[in-house]
Amino acid sequence: MDSTFNPPASETDAITDLRSAIARLEKRSGHIRSTNHPVDPHAELAGVYKRIGAGGTVMRPTRKGPAMIFETVKGYPGSRVLVGLMADRQRVAHMLDCKAEDLAQHMGRAVEKAIPPVEITGDAPCQEVVHLASDPGFDLRRLLPAPTNTEQDAGPYFCLGLLLGSDPDEGHSDVTIHRLCVQGRDELSVFFAPGRHIDAFREKAEARGEALPVTINMGLDPAILIGACFEAPTTPFGFDELAVAGGLRGRPVELVRAKAVDQRSIARAEIVIEGEILPNVRVREDQNTNTGHAMPEFPGYDGPANPSLPVIKVKAVTMRHGAILQTLVGPGEEHTSLAGIPTEASIYNACERALPGFVKNVYAHTAGGGKLLAVLQVHQRSAGDQGKARQAAIIALGVYREVKNVIIVDEDVDLFDSDDVLWAMQTRYQGDIDTIFLPGVTGHVLDPSQSPDYNASIPGKGITCKTIFDCTYPWKMKKHFERAPFRDVDPTPFAPDLFPKA
Repeated sequence: MDSTFNPPASETDAITDLRSAIARLEKRSGHIRSTNHPVDPHAELAGVYKRIGAGGTVMRPTRKGPAMIFETVKGYPGSRVLVGLMADRQRVAHMLDCKAEDLAQHMGRAVEKAIPPVEITGDAPCQEVVHLASDPGFDLRRLLPAPTNTEQDAGPYFCLGLLLGSDPDEGHSDVTIHRLCVQGRDELSVFFAPGRHIDAFREKAEARGEALPVTINMGLDPAILIGACFEAPTTPFGFDELAVAGGLRGRPVELVRAKAVDQRSIARAEIVIEGEILPNVRVREDQNTNTGHAMPEFPGYDGPANPSLPVIKVKAVTMRHGAILQTLVGPGEEHTSLAGIPTEASIYNACERALPGFVKNVYAHTAGGGKLLAVLQVHQRSAGDQGKARQAAIIALGVYREVKNVIIVDEDVDLFDSDDVLWAMQTRYQGDIDTIFLPGVTGHVLDPSQSPDYNASIPGKGITCKTIFDCTYPWKMKKHFERAPFRDVDPTPFAPDLFPKA
């Protein structure tokens, strides 16, 4: 797939929701396909896509491939499930109207030019069909085909549900993606990693003995999902990440009042679950299965079920006619796009402010699920820039707390090509002088190595030793590190099938 520039969309090709995103991809060969072959949402759907297009940290064999729409889901007549929409960097760039290698800068500009969401009145697509939980026949387990990714999952999960909640004191809203396990006919458990803003809202409400009204929005314009994955300090407490999607699209995200709770829904979502996070109520994540496991997470492991999670009491489900349930395979390439591209933008913007023009690009590597490993490409211009390279790495660790390892390479290294990065490590790196250790720093609780059981010097889960690998050449030896200068020849006449014109 090529990485040629995608010109800004025309009005007829503009992406305003999930369906218009799918329509654009359908015009581009190899990026999306559908199947009518019946699929079981329990383990089979994820197992199929693991082989076809999951990529990322999924256990091999896997590959990057097209997004897939499963048109026939066993036990759910009329339901459709989409997986892998953002499981390819080229595909994300095409939907965001930029080059794949420019995504960090493109996203960074959207943060600087954020446009807040607006509330609309009247009919909204997400409320064409309304199911109230008070109805006798309501059962979330039969209404929506939430996939179970593996046989040992705690239960079915909504993996791309964008939770929207508001600060009960200040009134500002926040959106984040969390793992949501279906626990009963009208109950979900929600896992909050430490530091999440909606969890802070929940704690405020709970301290007063009150429920926190929320909506779970699924099937969205990809700009909304990827914009929602920015974190502090890029989007500090009180910053509404929906404004990033506004900056990406050049128009505000539209919201509408929910039907059954005092909250807002994303107006053009495919499916919205309305509910309340109950105060002082907790459930064991695997209470229905007793597997001891949760679900596959971004590092590639199926972690332990949480013994005590908050509960969302569902009040209603609203949806579009012919709604599409969107999901992802937890450790796959789609997580790298969602988490990693905002990580890149945050690091790039911070480095540009501190060291203008020095950091050329950033890649949140898929091996770290878009969170744990960052590759920085720098442009050395003098002997003093060797110190700048390491300063940039420290900035990266400071601006995104979940980054664990940073690799620095020169601008003649393709930071998106792992072989090229490892080549730089073999020829421009000496472990005893080019490695910097920062022990005892906050990391991510889902990395199983970040625990006292792994390393007794770690005081608590989610604390880690962060490492900088300086794989840049010494400035004084620059001439010894010049790569072989091949002639730049257009190969198209010699192999037109391998290099099709854009």
